Order: sequence, then structure tokens, then C-alpha cells
Amino acid sequence: MKNPLTLFDIPDGKKVKVLGYDDKVLEMPTKILEMGILPETEVVVLHRAPFSGPLYVEYGEEDTCVALRSEEAKFILVEYID
Repeated sequence: MKNPLTLFDIPDGKKVKVLGYDDKVLEMPTKILEMGILPETEVVVLHRAPFSGPLYVEYGEEDTCVALRSEEAKFILVEYID
């Protein structure tokens, strides 16, 4: 992957698929796994708060909505869904 996108890079309203996690981060936030944001999960960025605030995303079969800190969103590698 040359220039991978992170969830933080995705504009509001766009749908992406989780590819994995940034291996440059030494400790993976277990919160992401516990929430079920796993590889192959489809995620929609609903809204981002100003000033590098949290991203509000929706994912999963039950359309789960959560807020992710920008640091967490930068850890999740994604690709656009065609």
C-alpha cells in the first residue's frame, strides 16, 4: 500500500471499507476492536467535529453510530468503496 488512506482522511458522507490498522502505532487501541471496527467492515463518516474533534461514524449491519477521536481515526486504514 503506497499512500494508504486513514479514516481521518475521509470526508463526511463517504463510505469506505476497513483494510486494517497502521502498524507504525506500537499499541493498537483495543477500543476499536471491542467496538467491532474490524477489517472488511464498511464505515460511513457521518460528521466530524471542528478543531480535530471526534469523527462520528456509522458501521455494521445494525448501523451502529459511534464517535472516534482523531487519533483513533488516524490509526484505521481504509479504501473507498466503488
